[in-house]
Amino acid sequence: MSRRPARRRATARRATLALAAAVAALALAACSTPATSSQTTPPADPAGSAASSGAAEGSGDAGTEDSAYPVTIDTKFGPVTIEERPERVVALGWGDAELALAFGVQPVGAADWLAFGGEGVGPWAEGLYDSAPEIIGTMEPSYEAIAALEPDLILDVRSSGDAERYERLSTIATTVGVPDGGDSWLATRDQQVGMIAAALGQTERGEELVAEVDDAFAEVSAAHPEWAGKTVTVATRTADGWGAYAATDGRVQLLENMGFTLSPTIAALPVDENGWSVSISAEQLDLLDADLLVAFPIFIDASEITDDAGWQLVPAVADGRSIVVTDDLSQAFSLGTPAAQLYAIDHFTSLIESAIG
Repeated sequence: MSRRPARRRATARRATLALAAAVAALALAACSTPATSSQTTPPADPAGSAASSGAAEGSGDAGTEDSAYPVTIDTKFGPVTIEERPERVVALGWGDAELALAFGVQPVGAADWLAFGGEGVGPWAEGLYDSAPEIIGTMEPSYEAIAALEPDLILDVRSSGDAERYERLSTIATTVGVPDGGDSWLATRDQQVGMIAAALGQTERGEELVAEVDDAFAEVSAAHPEWAGKTVTVATRTADGWGAYAATDGRVQLLENMGFTLSPTIAALPVDENGWSVSISAEQLDLLDADLLVAFPIFIDASEITDDAGWQLVPAVADGRSIVVTDDLSQAFSLGTPAAQLYAIDHFTSLIESAIG
């Protein structure tokens, strides 16, 4: 597995912790979702495609067909029409910048939700920029900094769905916001890919990206028919406590696409206000038990999971059917863009084989 230097990992943990605290105030601090930041540095995807050089001062894609425009995209805020091929794109949603890169479009501004540092992308998307973008804040971006970049298109597809945020962005440039039902970062992979592909005039390429990942899921599922129907729980721990992910979360969906089924115990619990997690107290860790238990730490060391006495008593842990993921795999697992999913599939497969065969 590719590893970033320890200093970058520490930076990522600090930035992500800021987000976890913000999200916890709303519901469960149980995800590695947006690292909240109003600063320029905060807390997939090219699946084998290389970014084009683009315009010297912009982000246009030489492969985009002008005939694709005008195009109208349905969003929570109503239909959005893009009249012509965008030249300067700012990508603010969770994973939106990596998806733009997958289409050969290099954003002039981007949000680094997982605090990768540098160009704001994971190792599966490194080297796709000719010039690094200006890194914009995440939860509370600097609208002045965005306006100074003079964008003609803003992507905010996998985002909070906050109406005030959308309205302010729309005063700067045409903005593609969340899909209907996509509030609280709940835009699905297919929605995110489809909307950004349409906005950038590359619908067919978007379908290819999705098909490539789906083929990878089908391949690993066919190679491991014994995983079909086995239950899985995806859990996390932060400084504030424990949580697990609901069926609406992309991490659960990734493992379901590998053949697993969300634990009925977790599925029966009330979903938190955020729409993607359930709360688990330290006294209820037995609720995490499943045929496979996957967990990752947020803003804490992994040892705070593995050394926890309650965790060790969970049958899946005691039987060796648990996996605790960190670093790049944890980030890929959480990001959910096509290239990040391909990375996660590659690295998860051997870990699952070791855990349950």
